[in-house]
Amino acid sequence: MNPINFLIEKLNQEDLWCDEVHLERNEFLKVKGSIDTNIYLVVTGSLRIFVVDVDEEHTIRFGYKNNLITALDSFLTEKPSDFYIQALKSTCLKVIDSKTFKSFISSSEKLQTFWVQILEGLVLQQMERERDLLTSSPTIRYQRVLKRSPQVFQEIPNKYIASYLRMTPETLSRIKKS
Repeated sequence: MNPINFLIEKLNQEDLWCDEVHLERNEFLKVKGSIDTNIYLVVTGSLRIFVVDVDEEHTIRFGYKNNLITALDSFLTEKPSDFYIQALKSTCLKVIDSKTFKSFISSSEKLQTFWVQILEGLVLQQMERERDLLTSSPTIRYQRVLKRSPQVFQEIPNKYIASYLRMTPETLSRIKKS
């Protein structure tokens, strides 16, 4: 079983969600400099995580239905994050706070194993993405994301996908047509 799906299923069974958040399109869940000690389950809608570098936004991750999303740097360290999390359309999220989540994870060796697998998966995804950005052509980057996460192309506007792939929207459009 997929570790994320297993974890979400267990959190739902235990009814550990402490709150629900509703965001309108373009509304921010988190901004740079804020501390985030929550994990969010995307019930409906979609979001992006991004950083700003000299007035240019760089999208680094997406979240959509049945995904967990957080400013992981801040969640793990309890320090201010460098990331923004923004709704791309009207979005509903369930919330679990760090204390409840950590207590839940530590309640079973199996849950701890799944949490480690999720974190390892994120590290490996990030390493693959960095390698692709440094060594692969725009076409290959597009093809890998399409193969790995086809739902992204149904849920996320092209301008944010282009930002994630480090190409212009025009380049993405040309690649999609070919």
